[in-house]
Amino acid sequence: MTQLEIESLWKRALGEIQTEVSGANFMTLFKATYLISLEDSVATIAAPSTIVIDLINKKFYDITKKVLDKHSGFDTKIIFVPRAPAQTTVKDQGPLFSASDSKKNVGHLPRVRPDYTFLNFAVSETNQLAFVSSTTVAKKLGSAYNPLFIYGPVGVGKTHLMQAVANEVYAKYPDKKILYITSEEFTNEVVEAIRTNETGKMKRRFRGLDLLIIDDIQFIAGKERVQEELFHTFNILVDASSQVILSSDRPPTELRKVEKRLISRFSGGLTVDIQSPGFELRCAILLTKAKTFNFDLSIETAKVIAAKTEDTRQLEGLLLRVMTESSSSQEEVSPTLAQKVLSTNVPKRTFYPEEVVSAICEFYQIKETQLKGTKRDAKLVRARHACMYILKREGGLTYSEIGNILGGRDHTTVIHGVGKIEGLLSQNTYSEESLGLRVLHTKTVEN
Repeated sequence: MTQLEIESLWKRALGEIQTEVSGANFMTLFKATYLISLEDSVATIAAPSTIVIDLINKKFYDITKKVLDKHSGFDTKIIFVPRAPAQTTVKDQGPLFSASDSKKNVGHLPRVRPDYTFLNFAVSETNQLAFVSSTTVAKKLGSAYNPLFIYGPVGVGKTHLMQAVANEVYAKYPDKKILYITSEEFTNEVVEAIRTNETGKMKRRFRGLDLLIIDDIQFIAGKERVQEELFHTFNILVDASSQVILSSDRPPTELRKVEKRLISRFSGGLTVDIQSPGFELRCAILLTKAKTFNFDLSIETAKVIAAKTEDTRQLEGLLLRVMTESSSSQEEVSPTLAQKVLSTNVPKRTFYPEEVVSAICEFYQIKETQLKGTKRDAKLVRARHACMYILKREGGLTYSEIGNILGGRDHTTVIHGVGKIEGLLSQNTYSEESLGLRVLHTKTVEN
């Protein structure tokens, strides 16, 4: 099917889905979705986040399939993937733009969520310095703090702030060459350039930027050629007064297996941290997110939800669960409803990636290097899949983040791995205990 046919098909399908679900569910779950491809009866649909994907799969998969089957004429299998809203371009883009290319985005930045703005970012004492620093960088690109290095644990808003800078700069200067990329994607670009003997082309693409943002920079650890390319790219961009923004789960001085010269460059600008949000900030975040969904959320209900987790990434998922249940049951959103909906299956604490990796390695009696390596022994593959499942279900990480943690694997590999474990559980082939999926809960009880 051509791209126009795919877009037309999904437009018709969405029109019918809108009549099948409530207005609130359509706006929060389906509005930003789009059909990527339909090949061999497999429909790949993009949604803005893994949280939205989980909710659609749990509550509306059958409706989506029924409507898509009707309009496509196929017995479809649907695969949802997390991806930013679709971009309209004059011409299809490759992995990155070309410095000499005159193609121009019409709409929004690739890989950047349009709702990640400074206006939608809740500020408190735990993130105030990072917020002020980011807004300053957006106003004084390349001349204020260069690089800007933001660090903190998972789910505290690092990505939101960095993408807010990109959105702000793009709104004011649409001709600026801006790129947001994860360290996994940067690594893949370097590897592919080496494989195809096109390193010169890759260098021109990266070194012609006005703003380069790299998320989760800690995952370049131990990758010598990637670090070398980043070092030279970094120097050229900063010398040209182009802005560099980096994020990590730890400060530059604590990055392991990263060259000292890179750590020195990372530390040469401004390094700011974001701490885990307090209760008041979590409430503010929920109220802000509810507003973006055009949803009326009371402060008292926000308090109930905020008390369930300290992870801001999980907050959106909990909010969507309450909103979805309210729409499905036609019950008014209230603290009572929130308490009822969230009374089960809410994590008692945040699990950090290194905990999961360590626990899985201990359970399967393997080394961390084996878990993150390339060997495909049955035992290692099962351990990786179990680790992917826990990181997704317990930690709420994105597929790309999980891929980065497990040796730079592609997000589609992670989706496959999580699906494998779900399949084993649904068929009652294995129990959670036998797969090692309960090791963290066991440790929580012991502690």
